[in-house]
Amino acid sequence: MARLHGPGDIRIGDEAVPSAGAGESLVRVEAVGLCGSDLHWYDEGGIGDAQLSRPLVIGHEFAGVVVGGPFDGQLVAVDPAVPCGSCPSCRRGYYNLCPAVDFAGHGTSDGGLREFLAWPNAHLHPLPAGMSAADGAMLEPLGVALHAVDLGHVHLGSTVAVVGCGPIGLLLVQLARRAGATRVYAVDPLPHRQAAAEAFGAHPLPPDGVLGPIGLADVVFEVGGTDEALHTSLLAARPGARVVLVGIPSTDRTSFTAALARRKGLSLIMARRMNEVYSRAIALVAAGDVDVRSVVTDRFPLSRADEALATAARRGGLKVIVEP
Repeated sequence: MARLHGPGDIRIGDEAVPSAGAGESLVRVEAVGLCGSDLHWYDEGGIGDAQLSRPLVIGHEFAGVVVGGPFDGQLVAVDPAVPCGSCPSCRRGYYNLCPAVDFAGHGTSDGGLREFLAWPNAHLHPLPAGMSAADGAMLEPLGVALHAVDLGHVHLGSTVAVVGCGPIGLLLVQLARRAGATRVYAVDPLPHRQAAAEAFGAHPLPPDGVLGPIGLADVVFEVGGTDEALHTSLLAARPGARVVLVGIPSTDRTSFTAALARRKGLSLIMARRMNEVYSRAIALVAAGDVDVRSVVTDRFPLSRADEALATAARRGGLKVIVEP
């Protein structure tokens, strides 16, 4: 088990195997993807207004094999979000906006960087033959990208821009093309991520001077989580476009040039994790319509979780996976 005790302070230790309660199953964790939000916890000891209050097991992108219960022996993807189901947001179907959500690896809820955890059966998704545990771990970032595409209203024949080509940005490039965008632009300051986006069929975003006052995209996905990425997104957007903010800033404040957004009449849409999309994500990967495996570039054993997080923080590759 790997617990975060403070910024940059990951400690490996042994703890008792948890017991599954009513409606839960014990899951032996086989793969955990490290996300940008995990890096906020690792680098800063928190994310937004949520701060470390006790040693925390981070990791919310994970899959494993069920031990006992109705899914015994099955490889499952774990939905890290357990909403309350009864608040106004849940009753309206906005489960991702539940204020009382129990989210793995966030706040006081331990996540996936451990050998075993007990999790509600309703949030375990059996994977079809041919999908690996790492594929299952990639379903959470794919779900985030799917939710963003839903919010962006990508239409057939539209032009899309993706600003920030980490794993979720690369999945957005693929999804935008599958959704019918005839042209997808992408930009990232890191050359290897820019190259990865182009390998998935994206075109490089023209420099700011070429964009001019008009812009070129009907929908823009901002995935960098910085004011600079948002500014580029606003430049890339056509008048009347939708700009979906997917990236999470390192501080709990974002600023942008109001006149630029106002004069274009842009709609700025905030993306919060994902809603009910796991079945769609599984279907896309199983059918080969989205390639998640090429996004994984680094693998580490749990015993080297500190090295895995440091590697992810350097952003020298794409997705880092931690395995037993």
